[in-house]
Amino acid sequence: MTEIHRNKGAAIPVIFVFAILLVIFYYFDHYTGLKLAIAGILVAPVFYIAYLLLSYTGPKKSRLYGLENLTAKLPAIKKPSGHVEFKYKMLWTVLIVLLYFVLTNVYIYGLNTKDTIDVFASFRAIFAGASGSLMDLGIGPIVTASIVMQLFAGAKIFNLDLTNAEDKAIYQGVQKLLVIIMIFVEAIPQAFGFLVPDASLVSNLNAAAPGYGEFLAQSIIVLQLFFGSYLVFLMDEVVSKYGIGSGISLFIAAGVSQQLFTGTFNWVPSTITAPLSVSNPPAGAIPKAIYLFLNSPASLTNTGMEQILFAQPNPMIALVGTLLIFFIVAYFQSSKIELPISHERVRGARGRYPLQLLYASNIPVILATALLANISMWTLLFWSSPVLSKIPILGHNKLLGGYPSATQVTALGISNTTPTSGLAYYLYTPNGLSDWLFPILEPKVSQNVLLGHTPIEEVIHVIVFMAFLVGFSILFAKFWIETTNMGAGAVARQIRSSGMQIPGFRRDPRVMEKVLSKYIPAITIFSGAIVGLLAGGADLIGTVGDTSGTGLLLAVGIVIQFYEAMGREQLMEMHPMIRQFFIGG
Repeated sequence: MTEIHRNKGAAIPVIFVFAILLVIFYYFDHYTGLKLAIAGILVAPVFYIAYLLLSYTGPKKSRLYGLENLTAKLPAIKKPSGHVEFKYKMLWTVLIVLLYFVLTNVYIYGLNTKDTIDVFASFRAIFAGASGSLMDLGIGPIVTASIVMQLFAGAKIFNLDLTNAEDKAIYQGVQKLLVIIMIFVEAIPQAFGFLVPDASLVSNLNAAAPGYGEFLAQSIIVLQLFFGSYLVFLMDEVVSKYGIGSGISLFIAAGVSQQLFTGTFNWVPSTITAPLSVSNPPAGAIPKAIYLFLNSPASLTNTGMEQILFAQPNPMIALVGTLLIFFIVAYFQSSKIELPISHERVRGARGRYPLQLLYASNIPVILATALLANISMWTLLFWSSPVLSKIPILGHNKLLGGYPSATQVTALGISNTTPTSGLAYYLYTPNGLSDWLFPILEPKVSQNVLLGHTPIEEVIHVIVFMAFLVGFSILFAKFWIETTNMGAGAVARQIRSSGMQIPGFRRDPRVMEKVLSKYIPAITIFSGAIVGLLAGGADLIGTVGDTSGTGLLLAVGIVIQFYEAMGREQLMEMHPMIRQFFIGG
């Protein structure tokens, strides 16, 4: 273990702030005795990490090296010692995806599913989770940790050179640690605000520890959420090191594909408890259209046709939009700029280095949408949480985000997680034409959608939502390229190390970097903008299966990338020398 030089005096301000936090717990929510002890245990690791960072006085420039010994102890999946054969990669990939589906059906012990509020209901496709299950948080903590790390790395706050192997290793180690922190950051507010424990469990715990039953039940839920979320993180590592592609991407694609299939072909009526009828047709887009054509031909000229084309759930316009997005994404995914390259020693050995038009892939839109989900969750918490709503300025602030009362939920038929004002409203994701276009065109009959806003405000809502999604997709695309060694400099070094060069230019990485700089930054911005536009456009048109536009975009892109990854793996299996160009070994 590396000896790290520290200034132990840094512990004094950390302990002082920790003590103030315990006083806040006591003052705002009257935590005493066992409650205060458990709360202290839960937040103490964060302050210990703060001490490790602040106390570091070693030779390295970045304070993140103060966490080196801690990150080395974190559970992780070891890299394979040699090459993993294609058949075993496929086996591991299939097994992990099957395990993911199993875990989405393992429900949290001691949870009252009837009263539980799904904070991430409109983001389930992106977070690859299932409400009330061990996968409730899905990949949310992993993506949120990635957002924080990329923003800090992009802003040069970490003072790390990610082209340096040592700096990159500490970056990845800290990201793993941040995933654990983010699991608790997302799990604790949910368990103490929206995941309601079962009354029988609370009663049994009260018998064992009078007065602490509900608190202990909520703590049990937090531990289960942690177990499920960290298991997702380890499963992702298994796929990355022993399988094909990315585990996170496969989980998203698997969940979205399931939703798209049921949204298209589901014959079960929209209201399960009522029999099939013209007013309660099948939920799937195609069965609904067939049923209405066969059973209400006279009305298809007006209300029947309107019901087929636009009525939720799964209107035909959403199916058309889904197919349209599929073909557009497939087109952009297959489009590329090809740079001519030649071998420096073998005359006539020429080839092309492909730069995909969607160079940053779909990762930027995952990060942008995850940021939207976190804004949605925290504005809801600051509005309705018994503790957070009391915080000055942030608590119960309509400018940050207002949410409907119980009376409004009943009267308007909306979810209690639907924002009605403030920043949360303007960043809320529309779900199809009936969520924005029809209210703008016919405001008098769409008050339950407008929620008291004018058509102009709804137009602003759509513009702000699209601008946010596109803008942050571009920003995260630039950060992603730099943090994953896909920038011009890294690609130039990769081409040089493989013995290739760009014809007509000296075999100098700086010269090749200058040539590549004409293409890579431009297609990075373009790829970020186009995935943001496609995801936001799909949300505005609507998609089948109650999945989001981002989820659809991701599923299509992931399936295409997985197919291409399988092709590369098979090629490397047949021609081991090619492996040196792709992975350097």
